[in-house]
Amino acid sequence: MVRKAAEQGDADAQYKLADCYYEGLGVEEDKALAEYWYRKAAEQGNADAQNSLGNCYYYGRGVKKDYAQAVDWYRKVAEQGNAKAQYKLADCYYKLADCYYYGRGVEEDEAQAVYWYQKAVDWYRKAAEQGNADAQNSLGDCYHYGIGIERNYAQAVDWYQKATEQGNANAQNKLADCYYLGIGVKQKNYALAAELYRKAAEQGNAKAQNSLGFCYENGYGVSKDKALAVYWYRNAAEQGNAKAQYKLADCYYEGLGVEQNSATAVVWYLKSAEQGDAEAQYSLGNCYYYGRGVEQNSATAVEWFCKAAEQGNADAQYKLADCYYYGIRDVEEDKAQAVYWYRKAAEQGYKDALRRLKNFAEQGDAEAQYSLGDCYYYGIGVEEDKAQAVEWFRKAAEQGHTGAQNELGDCYLNGYGVSKDKAQAVEWYRKAAEQGHADAQNKLADCDKKIPSGFLQTLKDLFH
Repeated sequence: MVRKAAEQGDADAQYKLADCYYEGLGVEEDKALAEYWYRKAAEQGNADAQNSLGNCYYYGRGVKKDYAQAVDWYRKVAEQGNAKAQYKLADCYYKLADCYYYGRGVEEDEAQAVYWYQKAVDWYRKAAEQGNADAQNSLGDCYHYGIGIERNYAQAVDWYQKATEQGNANAQNKLADCYYLGIGVKQKNYALAAELYRKAAEQGNAKAQNSLGFCYENGYGVSKDKALAVYWYRNAAEQGNAKAQYKLADCYYEGLGVEQNSATAVVWYLKSAEQGDAEAQYSLGNCYYYGRGVEQNSATAVEWFCKAAEQGNADAQYKLADCYYYGIRDVEEDKAQAVYWYRKAAEQGYKDALRRLKNFAEQGDAEAQYSLGDCYYYGIGVEEDKAQAVEWFRKAAEQGHTGAQNELGDCYLNGYGVSKDKAQAVEWYRKAAEQGHADAQNKLADCDKKIPSGFLQTLKDLFH
């Protein structure tokens, strides 16, 4: 009956027949045939069919994925007031804005990105005001992060709350975050945060499951329960949540809420590390470094330390520096790399890294002396002290370190930590320039332009 009516041009019947093919209801599932009948109904103005045809293009079901076509169909039905279409249209505009913002398939264009983000916000709002929970959640995100609209945490909470009341798991998780962190609400409320995390977690939201596990592990808003922490970490980890995989690995490594098993810990550290989690990369590096749960392999340990260090993990930066400085096992000694990573860790306030730099500097290591000078010059991990900086720059400069020679020239030229002395500045720039230091060469050229030729001859007489 439905097919006959559809073939006779009844738009409602065409839409229903399309649904049957799309879901495999009474017929074999066939997305291409579904798209065919959706189009027939859509071209007659059936709003539900227009929305479904937009979905086909949006997800590439029955047709090749085509956001431009999706937008066209969503717009037709959105302008008729259909909240679902308004939400999907907003999503399309948001994706387009992302393309311009990040330069995906088009040149980066901040103005175009802002324009399309604002269009997305307009349509999210239209759908949200009609009660569409997904749109309410997305509009909350826009307010939370200041995307397409001025940041307003209180407004974000309002929209998350509306979506939460409809059972939207993403909004429940985000509203929980707001109460956990005290953002957009009067004060932190761990108990309410845990309750909201639970609601989202029970719907399968992996982020909420991980956060609820953290609450149970540390007793935030609930009584401490390591076994329940493991339960929720596992649920999230099995869905591929990298942070939960890392936390579950930690539980196995330490024997928290589960029997200690280093080999199982390595399995979960690896899953998380391969997704780019820096803490997991560092921990996996340690497993290889000490041979815990896996065969000892210093080279592999360094590879994982390096991945974590490059993401800014201070523990990994310090450990990597140690590996390079001492040349452990099958890792070649590399003092320059060691000092570089000690410096990186020191920049994050890692006290042991600064102590190592001082020790090596006092032992006469020029690279360490130069880096320690920088620490004093910029106040990295220590109180800023230009005079101390000059002392360490001088020690390194006298050993021929070009970077230190250039910095020492700057100090003399500007009177930082030492009395101004252009002659000294020129001499140190010259030493660095003669070794090919480009910045020093440029500065020396500038100095030569400003210094009278007679004075230059005097300099040559003094130093040569």
